[in-house]
Amino acid sequence: MDAVLQYLQTNQQTALDELFEFLSIPSVSADSAFQPEMQRCAEFVRNAMTKAGLTAEIIPTKGHPIVYGERIEDPSLPTVLVYGHYDVQPPDPLNLWTTPPFEPQIRDGKIFARGATDDKGQLFTHLKSIQAWTETTGKLPVNVKFLIEGEEEVGSDNLEHFLQAHKERLKADVAVISDTSQYGDGIPAITYGLRGIIAAEVRLTGPSKDLHSGIYGGSIANPANAVAKLCGALVGDDGRVQIPGFYDDVAELSAMEKQQFADLPFSETGFLNEIGSGALFGEEGFTTLERRWARPTCDINGIFGGYTGEGPKTIVPSKATAKITCRLVPGQNPEKIMDSLKSFLQERCPPGVKFEFQSFHGCEAFAFDPTSPWITAASEAVETAFGKAPVFIREGGSIPVVSSFQQILGIDTLLLGWGRNTDNLHSPDEHFYVKDFHNGILASTHLWPKLAAVEA
Repeated sequence: MDAVLQYLQTNQQTALDELFEFLSIPSVSADSAFQPEMQRCAEFVRNAMTKAGLTAEIIPTKGHPIVYGERIEDPSLPTVLVYGHYDVQPPDPLNLWTTPPFEPQIRDGKIFARGATDDKGQLFTHLKSIQAWTETTGKLPVNVKFLIEGEEEVGSDNLEHFLQAHKERLKADVAVISDTSQYGDGIPAITYGLRGIIAAEVRLTGPSKDLHSGIYGGSIANPANAVAKLCGALVGDDGRVQIPGFYDDVAELSAMEKQQFADLPFSETGFLNEIGSGALFGEEGFTTLERRWARPTCDINGIFGGYTGEGPKTIVPSKATAKITCRLVPGQNPEKIMDSLKSFLQERCPPGVKFEFQSFHGCEAFAFDPTSPWITAASEAVETAFGKAPVFIREGGSIPVVSSFQQILGIDTLLLGWGRNTDNLHSPDEHFYVKDFHNGILASTHLWPKLAAVEA
């Protein structure tokens, strides 16, 4: 182990230089103009895998390619599946970046570039730790399989098909993903739970065209009024979602989890100042962290229809639309909630208005037993690297691949985030602290022997 750690110390600048090369590739999956760069980035990842001692290949999909690599040391050792994504969000608006998004620079101890923390910088830590092991000892403490996709930022349309088609090849004991965050500055974290999600859109159509509100108003149903009323019925004044059966299968937090959340350093005033809000709101009887991480929600993401320009326009609009998402917790079934949401809205739609409902993506919530030996092993590795024991947290967001790993491959996922929520993910001036990058490599380096010691 000493030789591995010395290798990391000696090659810190090399790792940074290679990360800069990775970050300089504009691998924007949402824009077809960047298709050649997506291929170039996949080739970079394959070459990085090969350099780390893996057998690697680029696998075409109907969209952007998947890069797969593996190193099987001994079938009797635990096998770890590492997932990440090499695609990034569009950098727009460019005028809000201090320096160009694909010209990485270090300022104030931070690496500024699109993809710095989401997810190139974080996934790269694992490749660098693997390389340190193979170049110094010639072997790994565990078997590893790397699955790096290029469509995470556009919905991972082809990933589930790949998982289904390669179930045998991807067999593993546990998965590792570094695409989450620490709890705060100097407070490393292991995320053991994620909320699930359903997303839908309701479209209402009244008259065949916009009508004069003075002539026709009050004689026919107004789709904009109707969609506002439907949306307003979804959540009560007490913060409880009104969809029938919504809470039937909710898995409640254990006393231990409630205490863990309560023990975390958290300021409601600081939270409100950070997001620029004047007051808290949510389901009665729960703390802010419990509401954000472990309670189900229903939110209107957007309402539009009729005239939205400057000044008045006196019309009864022909159409109105609302986009809706529900965040789910363990126990809730996305299909059941989606069906109940549709019925709830449809039953309240007034006569004379055509109701259309479109369901989009959905995934179940995820919760890993925080007392699992896999989490214990990961916790020890993180503490060694960051100098402080990680806290155990949940996240309010969703990572659908975690649910897919459970359902298709039958494995749980260790969510080990080296980044921070303040790293401007998806925003201008995205960044990754240099010390978090190096600590992430160090934590990953210690992770492999810790996982090797876990008894199945």
